Amino acid sequence: MATIYLIRHGQASFGKDNYDQLSPRGWEQGRVLGRWLAGKVQPDAVFGGNMERHRETVEAIASGFGEALPDMQAVEGLNEFDHMQVVERLRPEWADRQRMASDLAAFPKPARAFQQNFEKAMARWVSGQFDSDYTETWPAFRARVIAALDGLIEFADGGDTLVSTSGGPIAVIAQHLLELSDQKALEMNNVIANTSVSRILYSGPRRSLAVFNNYSHLEAEDSALVTFR
Repeated sequence: MATIYLIRHGQASFGKDNYDQLSPRGWEQGRVLGRWLAGKVQPDAVFGGNMERHRETVEAIASGFGEALPDMQAVEGLNEFDHMQVVERLRPEWADRQRMASDLAAFPKPARAFQQNFEKAMARWVSGQFDSDYTETWPAFRARVIAALDGLIEFADGGDTLVSTSGGPIAVIAQHLLELSDQKALEMNNVIANTSVSRILYSGPRRSLAVFNNYSHLEAEDSALVTFR
């Protein structure tokens, strides 16, 4: 059976003007993963969403891998949902990033405060009760991610593949393969580590989630590299 290696991007730049860039830690996470993959995996193809953090994650992996990887082919269906729109529908005042930063700075643990609001915002989005508030509904997001998965499997045609994407698409794919509820998908999304690897085995129509959210490569080098946002 062939393997798809689903990789969550490295840590992005939370709180910066351009979130969609890897942080210095995110770049190091990618390099560590590249070193870990070297000698274990020889991908026939590399895919990713067309976000900057997806492309930069592949670049970081390649720098640690030690030899050339196939050029990354961008697939829009592998992009993350608009997480800030989801948050702003719960907290409209946070469309002003300075207001959001000021509000969060008032908490002893700003990252935890953001996570709590993010989880509430996600539950609102997924509930289906407010679909008209969103550019992309939860069912539409799920459908385009699974369509992207089907497309890349067809294109890969039995070869091993690296896929640089985000936590949302990985959670949706796991949900689809394991036939889980939306609530379980949200719970899975919350624990997917940056540059973690999930493995899908496939042969013809058969598809199985063999590994979910493996980040042992980070723990082996430096536990401080393990991040979830």
